[in-house]
Amino acid sequence: QVQLVESGGGLVQAGGSLRLSCAASRRTFSMGWFRQAPGKEREFVAAISWSGSSTEYADSVKARFTISRDNAKNTVYLQMNSLKPEDTAVYYCAGGPVRPTSVLYDYGFWGQGTQVTVSS
Repeated sequence: QVQLVESGGGLVQAGGSLRLSCAASRRTFSMGWFRQAPGKEREFVAAISWSGSSTEYADSVKARFTISRDNAKNTVYLQMNSLKPEDTAVYYCAGGPVRPTSVLYDYGFWGQGTQVTVSS
């Protein structure tokens, strides 16, 4: 079992930036970020391979968000720039698949989530 703890969420104005962190209790394979807005299904945001050499992004965040990881710290990051009100959601860190994937059910470990609110 792997415990994941997210941090870094908060309130920011449109156009601003935030960096989310996800600390894992031990090494994992690929890691991902998902988000869930009120009344909507949880959706894929970004994923990264164990080595960090392979990443995948949802079209809605490409060129604005960057996923990275520091395996020495067992931590994954999501740098979010040019934030928009539609980015408002609870952001979840997830881990488990051998390869990065956008498929929610491929992830076996989940954090509790961190709220990101973008004001217009």
